[in-house]
Amino acid sequence: MLASAYPAQTRFALRAGVTCLTTPAGAVLLNPPRNEKLTGLGAGALQALKTLNQGPATAAEMATAAAGDDITALMRKLTDGGWLSVSVRDGGRDLYSIRPFADPAPRPTVALPAWSATLSKFAVLHRDSQGFVLEHPRSWCDLRIHDPRLLALLDGPLAADSPVPAAVKSQFMADLQWCGFLVDGDEEEREFTTRSWNTPDLWFHRRSTLGARTVTWDDFGPTRWADGQFPELPLRRASFDGEPVALATPDLVSLRVSDPSLAATIEDRVSTRAFDDAAPITSVQLGELLFRTARTREDGSRPYPSGGEAYELEIYPVVRNVAGLENGMYHYDSADHALRPVAAVDSPAVQKLLKSTSATLAGGAQPQVLLLVSARAGRVMWSYEQVAYANILKHVGVLMQTVYLAATAMRLGVVAQGFSDTSAFAAATGLDELEECNVGSIIVGSPAG
Repeated sequence: MLASAYPAQTRFALRAGVTCLTTPAGAVLLNPPRNEKLTGLGAGALQALKTLNQGPATAAEMATAAAGDDITALMRKLTDGGWLSVSVRDGGRDLYSIRPFADPAPRPTVALPAWSATLSKFAVLHRDSQGFVLEHPRSWCDLRIHDPRLLALLDGPLAADSPVPAAVKSQFMADLQWCGFLVDGDEEEREFTTRSWNTPDLWFHRRSTLGARTVTWDDFGPTRWADGQFPELPLRRASFDGEPVALATPDLVSLRVSDPSLAATIEDRVSTRAFDDAAPITSVQLGELLFRTARTREDGSRPYPSGGEAYELEIYPVVRNVAGLENGMYHYDSADHALRPVAAVDSPAVQKLLKSTSATLAGGAQPQVLLLVSARAGRVMWSYEQVAYANILKHVGVLMQTVYLAATAMRLGVVAQGFSDTSAFAAATGLDELEECNVGSIIVGSPAG
């Protein structure tokens, strides 16, 4: 990138987090964990760097500080290395800014044809406290749009009747391509790797992992960001009203002797899609399954692992056919090992939850028991930044495997679902989805045959 390609009012600045230390012998650019030494600098180049240290500057201002020394090579090194942000200005107003967080891509040698250039399906435009920002999960930078006149250009240069000067319009489109926001027509639909990913999934992957966009733990992972600002949610959720139904407690000492081996249980594990409604699962078996997989032990832990010991998951058995137990939707009180009534089985929301399982079971049948897994998200989000929901889903996975293995050892049938009706769950429980949301579902019962 050459400064001369931009309007004269364009400002360059060290990108956020970068510090430049200058000495008579050279300079060091610091942006932990990365740093770069700049050697062989003349007095003019050092003065240009000192100007940048004081804040944003135009190319002319840096050239003036360099007292006539050629700083073209220095500017190229700084921009090619992703050390500078660029704020394009014209007519006395900010138009857009390029904010790098990784090494920039090479400038395209050929511009996309105006008639085929289109915004990538992965690009996301949203507002934050500083205005509009355009992001892409595979880009090396974010692009901030300060002038709303440029928004029309995102729909394609030919479709936009923009009052922005033609030169600025052309530069903006070139920068969109350079930053990775533009693609050539339907190219993302022609390749399997880009067609197979949808926008939410790719963004979820990018935002919940370390990488070019997130290279430090400052605002990532178990930062306990809410400590001192908000009270931590208690480990045990408030009980639902209604008389609890006590569940049978298995003899774990005997089970250690009589259970099949772990190797046998893993090898015998299957997903069951047909169940024997004439000889359904019993309340004793359901109690044993819940005790073995999801109870809260004396030390506050449960039989499955949970990051940060959050144990945010709750189980809501929807009982349709269990010997010795009335039909209905319950909450499993993991501390008391009891079921607490939540909703009647014939309520529209519960019926909708049961009906949604028909795609999973043979012949469109309904389950004997549907274990709905919810998350009290605040238990995780109080401590974790960016990775909170990803951790919740990982916890769902380990709970599902725990249920699978215990059910296999008990000779019960089990099949996990890759979906559930979150709206019906909220309606049945009366819970605010932002406080507790449905994140998984598991069908259990007595297998057919």
